[in-house]
Amino acid sequence: MEERFFETFIHCFFIAFGVIIGGSIIGSIGAFATGDAPLTYIARIANNLKIWAIVAAIGGTFDAIENFQNGLFNGTTMDIVKQILLILSAMGGVKVATLIIEWLIQEEIT
Repeated sequence: MEERFFETFIHCFFIAFGVIIGGSIIGSIGAFATGDAPLTYIARIANNLKIWAIVAAIGGTFDAIENFQNGLFNGTTMDIVKQILLILSAMGGVKVATLIIEWLIQEEIT
């Protein structure tokens, strides 16, 4: 990793957060343009974007698999721990974003 770990940890959180917030709000413009209920579409889009926000935040799935491989086969367990923490950070960003969207639209996202 070229960046320091703590910076990457914070970036993962906010990238996942931004994907959910931005994607769901901007994506609901299409629902508004077609005459559908935009708040309902915000919840649907946010639910569908969860896994993609995590993948985008950690930099793609192949980097994560490569880091796990290096940790297992080269004996560097710190790489595995760092990758797990980055995934948890991205999951935290997704959770905070969905909580904010639920608070804004007053509808539960499942």
